[in-house]
Amino acid sequence: MSIKYICCECDKKYDPKTLVFRCECGGLLDLEKFDFIFSKEDILSNEWNLFRYLKTLPFDDSFNLWKDLTMGEGLTPIIPLEKDNPNLLVKVDYLMPTLSFKDRGAVVLISKAKELGIKKVIQDSSGNAGNSIAAYASRVGIECDIYVPEGTSSKKIKQISSHGAKVHIVKGTREDTAKAALNAVENGEGFYASHVYNPFFYQGTKTYAYEIYEQLNGDLPGSLVIPVGNGTLLLGCYYGFKELLDLGLIEKIPKIIAVQAKGCAPIYRAFKEGKDSVDEVTNTGTLAEGIAIAKPMRGKQILEAIRATEGEIITAPENKIVEARKYLAEKGFYVEPTTAATFAGFINYYNANNSELDGKVILPLCGAGLKKD
Repeated sequence: MSIKYICCECDKKYDPKTLVFRCECGGLLDLEKFDFIFSKEDILSNEWNLFRYLKTLPFDDSFNLWKDLTMGEGLTPIIPLEKDNPNLLVKVDYLMPTLSFKDRGAVVLISKAKELGIKKVIQDSSGNAGNSIAAYASRVGIECDIYVPEGTSSKKIKQISSHGAKVHIVKGTREDTAKAALNAVENGEGFYASHVYNPFFYQGTKTYAYEIYEQLNGDLPGSLVIPVGNGTLLLGCYYGFKELLDLGLIEKIPKIIAVQAKGCAPIYRAFKEGKDSVDEVTNTGTLAEGIAIAKPMRGKQILEAIRATEGEIITAPENKIVEARKYLAEKGFYVEPTTAATFAGFINYYNANNSELDGKVILPLCGAGLKKD
């Protein structure tokens, strides 16, 4: 399968073998649309991992390097949160090898890196993505440097380093961390295995949509509630459902309700102001560090995805995050503050718009609480 990168700004194409991570015009790279045939009969039902959807992924049918990487990521359960409200569902996406949904993207990206013969990868992260990349890189003998912002949970740092990755703690903001990683990449120190820049990561997170389609037997939710910082789950989910729509397997993409932290909500601001691009904001502080992205690089694409589904974007009140986390724990789900923020934002919205919500609603539980405390 011949896969090309394509610039989201100028449409220039690149061969992934060149190891380029962004266009010469400065634009971010997407994958050029590739054709595949897929139906329920094409699911590799004997594979208990997200490669059961191999037919939809940008690899040849004969590609089997993933067998050396997979740790059983994916196929996370969908469960009613409350007995009295069977339409309010959670997808427990922290039930992954490294305890966050980022394993979806990491296993596909590192599979591609291994296929390309990469010897060293570089990643910047607030913790979860870096840990996923470190784990999968270690599994196949790829050297790994992870850049994290100061203030990152010590447990996340310990988990990253336990996989043999070199951790660089960067003073300053999340954006300062990204700049430090970019400098290392531009200096030729490694391949940029970025969950923001590299489009192969989104090919992994799109399996979230395929799982919902399979697990609910095509009876899709009316709405999907998704936390958004850099948009790795939101965009992947949108791409997956759009493929299912184009294949004629579904009639409509569920409405996307995106959630941002009130203390750092650039995409929310742009959406409410009717803008097509996102301006950088100042992060005034939030417990939801996983979505505290002041300058989301794919902000324009995130806005397009939300609007294409006739969706909405809301904010999570900071003073409700701890309460929401406690509530979820009482239901049996011990989650990170970022996941609690997603729930807190949705509950405010739900109480005001209950009559407008059509059918099932699915919220992802993206990260386990043990990684934070």
